[in-house]
Amino acid sequence: MADEDNGSEPTPEVSGRPGTRVVIDVAAYLLARLGLAAVLAVVVYAAGRLITVDFPLTVAVLFAIVLAFPLGIWVFAPLRRRATASIAEFDERRQRDRDELRARLRGDEPSGT
Repeated sequence: MADEDNGSEPTPEVSGRPGTRVVIDVAAYLLARLGLAAVLAVVVYAAGRLITVDFPLTVAVLFAIVLAFPLGIWVFAPLRRRATASIAEFDERRQRDRDELRARLRGDEPSGT
């Protein structure tokens, strides 16, 4: 597969396995969103303690999750775009492999690869 300069950062395969890049990108995005929720939970809980409002930790966590949903979309937009691009590339490769397999099963000529 030739590298094309389309203005986006290249997504090199890690260790030669096609799905590895997808797993790494999606895991990075997931961990960033979970980390944001954890930090917000600590901030909400500490802010409540500072203003002498003593509410349970579960309330702080739930409030932080609600805040982290929209905030994470904006804050981690580059990670989200990279994960989405990796998933799309993986799906394209999978579809191409599936089409090639179907062609070989029909007895068609290989497509030059």
